[in-house]
Amino acid sequence: MPNWKLTADDRLEIQELYARYAWGIDLADAAMAMPTFAQDCWFDHLWQGKVQGHEAILKNLQSLWNDRQHWWYGRQHIMNTFIMEEREAPGELDVRCFFQIIQFQTDYRTNFVFGIGTRIDHLTRKEGPWRFQSLKVNAWTEADQVPWQGEYLMAKRPVHKAEPVVKTA
Repeated sequence: MPNWKLTADDRLEIQELYARYAWGIDLADAAMAMPTFAQDCWFDHLWQGKVQGHEAILKNLQSLWNDRQHWWYGRQHIMNTFIMEEREAPGELDVRCFFQIIQFQTDYRTNFVFGIGTRIDHLTRKEGPWRFQSLKVNAWTEADQVPWQGEYLMAKRPVHKAEPVVKTA
């Protein structure tokens, strides 16, 4: 058991941290996003892999904002259903949450769900306010990535491969 207790003010500050993170990364606002990370923070992301430290994280975000703008522009990261568990050391905790990424598709002027999944983030107060020490994104792209705790009873989907279409004159 940890020898300290998370307060209601801590919980509100942590929700604000997640909000600033989402607003910062979704609107290409480095000045808002970067203070959410501890200096030696790392994150592990399905598409970019693991990066560590402010310089690497900023470079990674700039790549999303600029090199993949057609892919990133118009996104909203939504984190919710937080479970906050204190670690043994005061000012250290793990946060589990669900996430959804909603996206505005500019070419078609439509909105869609880009992805869903879970996260396990390590937060710290070692630099003062709550910040991310590590972020672990678990995007659900296959059935075995859902952290299902019950017995898995679903039958596998049948595999069907259609024959190629024969062109007619």
